[in-house]
Amino acid sequence: LEMDQRRHHGGNSTSVPYNCHKSREGEVLSKIGLEDQYDNKLTLSTALEISESDVSECKPETAKSLFEAFLKRLMMLNPNARSVKSSDVDIDESNAINPVDLITILFLCSDSFLQQTMVLKMSHCQFAVPLLLPNSRTKEITMMLWSLREIIRTFTPSKQAFQNLSCEERIVNSNIPLVSFVRLGKTVLSKSQLLNKLLSNTDHYHDTFYHRNIGCADVPRCISDGLVEISWYLPCGNRKIDKFTEPLAVANLRGDIRTFNTQLSLLFQTSATVYIFCEESETDYFKSLKSRDIIANVILISSVQGKTFTLKKLSMKPSFKTTDVTQKKTTDMELIKALQESISKMLENCPNKISVANLAARARSCGIPVDEDSNKCQSAWKKVCNITRHITSTSEFKDRQLPFQGHIWRKISCLQTKSWRLPKAGNRNTDAYCESLKRKEKELRRKQQMLEMTDAMSSFLRSSSPNYSPQFSHLPLCVLPCCVYLFRLFGI
Repeated sequence: LEMDQRRHHGGNSTSVPYNCHKSREGEVLSKIGLEDQYDNKLTLSTALEISESDVSECKPETAKSLFEAFLKRLMMLNPNARSVKSSDVDIDESNAINPVDLITILFLCSDSFLQQTMVLKMSHCQFAVPLLLPNSRTKEITMMLWSLREIIRTFTPSKQAFQNLSCEERIVNSNIPLVSFVRLGKTVLSKSQLLNKLLSNTDHYHDTFYHRNIGCADVPRCISDGLVEISWYLPCGNRKIDKFTEPLAVANLRGDIRTFNTQLSLLFQTSATVYIFCEESETDYFKSLKSRDIIANVILISSVQGKTFTLKKLSMKPSFKTTDVTQKKTTDMELIKALQESISKMLENCPNKISVANLAARARSCGIPVDEDSNKCQSAWKKVCNITRHITSTSEFKDRQLPFQGHIWRKISCLQTKSWRLPKAGNRNTDAYCESLKRKEKELRRKQQMLEMTDAMSSFLRSSSPNYSPQFSHLPLCVLPCCVYLFRLFGI
């Protein structure tokens, strides 16, 4: 009966007993040849390696080549990086791996640097990235805050569109509405494909979320149910193109919500609106949500055997009630238009906004660990704060703590420009003129060398020196994004 129920509700892997989970994950690890990397993590150098057996351009021969092919193509920003399929699938279909499983297992087998690089490259390709990463072996979920910190986006909200101004922000610090999409049971409609159509601008369709109608996505998922992916819709300021005039974050939970109470609780507490795909016959399930802490507006996308769809607002207080928001829709395009109108109306006056960084606090209260809470990341943050704690005035900090980049450096740059452009050579011999410029540059270099090491630079070098700390391999990449963020804040 338990197996029949799982089959009926989409075959969610996380509803399988722990031992079964362990064997499923072990099977995937064995299939792609990453058994050893679960404990000994893949590093960034793995993805950047160049070897004779490069599989970035050709089709992988076996399943064990899939992870390398995906990584190589992702590093090259190949938009088809997720559509990797090995040649041996044509001989034995059991060698096929769902791409979402492949991405999940790669994140589980990668160190924090490779995870951060993968997320950055995936965002450049406009792929959805992991927000909540499930680990079926430990039965834990991890929020990927540190991995998302490198993403910087530029967008133009409606208030600035008329002034031709744009915002450039580190996306984890953007305080914007979060809209979540989940499903109850098994639905005929592909939730992820519908989201892609909803988020794609009028002039260009893009598969942000991987869905069942792309190659190998029809292979049953083994370990990625429970994964919550996130993407962002950021307007460009052109009303003819923009679907929404304000920025928003979009979360997509893989799998049946019956099985993933922790993820659902977090989304209920942090989202502005949660849209739930479900069959009309299963709406009685929502009566069990009365005791849940629900801050978000909950809207059901209720269908009748996948033929008609109706948006219904779910109310818990004072009593359980559903209210039709739209009339019945019979096509995907009608449903997408109804969703667009619903989200646009929510964006007009949305008090419930949250940044990914602030979402981490809610995640911890739900018992979800955050990757940034690791000792190495916390140690790096402390060192960064120690380096930048003296920054009160940007100009003063530059003059006192970064003298090598001060007026002497500007004079040297000016001399180098003159040596190439020869703006004031006049009738003088060109070689003689260039030689005089070199003598002046040499004198400036000598003055530079007489400058002493400043406190800020000494602190940075002590923190990143291999002789100073065994964390050298971790710190520079940790310090860099933190310093860049703080320097951006102070305009350095």
